[in-house]
Amino acid sequence: MEEDTLLLLNNISVVYSDVIQVLKGISLKIRKGEIVSLLGSNGAGKTTTLKAISGLLKPENGKVTEGSIEYEGQPIQNLPPEEITRKGIIQVLEGRQEFKYLTIEENLRVGTATRWGKPYKEDLDLVYQYFPALLERKRSLAGYCSGGELQMLVIGRALMAHPKLLLLDEPSLGLAPLLVKEIFQIVKRINQEQGTTLMIVEQNANMALQIATYGYVMENGKIVMEDTAEELRGNPDVKEFYMGTASSGLFKSYKDIKSYKRRKRWL
Repeated sequence: MEEDTLLLLNNISVVYSDVIQVLKGISLKIRKGEIVSLLGSNGAGKTTTLKAISGLLKPENGKVTEGSIEYEGQPIQNLPPEEITRKGIIQVLEGRQEFKYLTIEENLRVGTATRWGKPYKEDLDLVYQYFPALLERKRSLAGYCSGGELQMLVIGRALMAHPKLLLLDEPSLGLAPLLVKEIFQIVKRINQEQGTTLMIVEQNANMALQIATYGYVMENGKIVMEDTAEELRGNPDVKEFYMGTASSGLFKSYKDIKSYKRRKRWL
């Protein structure tokens, strides 16, 4: 493993209920300080990939059956999620899962559970610096927040845990375009100012590739394409299938494309 490699997935397969294979030999690499985007249509296996990394497969009767996941040079596949969290991998789940009957600030303090007993005021100040809307409503119950405020809340709560690797699952889901742009700009600032490495699962390919340094495209449980974010933004197949900019007006699936020249970054 290269010195700057933070996370390495080497040919992993994931099976649910000992029957349903969702991931079929996934390999990818994330370097320290990167923003990596994982793109793909619904059902491609993006969320399963994140859960394999964060250890959240077991509650859904899933497991990594082949391959390895290495974090900071150590294997972590199938470790308990609480152990993986203590190592610095924090996942923000799809759907903005807040504690409805706690205030915004109480929700944020939940993020300090892995550092119980340590001071957290500076962490709160940092979150409020990135998300001033949360400061204005810090005593409001989270159940009364808007979708945008909840997305800020769950990202802020994750920051309270001091993540080395932050996994974001569909942060733009259900949000207005202007709010999506604001949140992605803040995510980029967090990466640049805090040095936090991020992996973002996102269907909004255009927005994700604007802030990412590298990207992977998934179809049917496999990686079908990978390249720098800049190259993917200009790739005609990515533009046609994910960005809605096809000149022909006809859309095609990666399943119909025979082969790709892929960069083997993990070699």
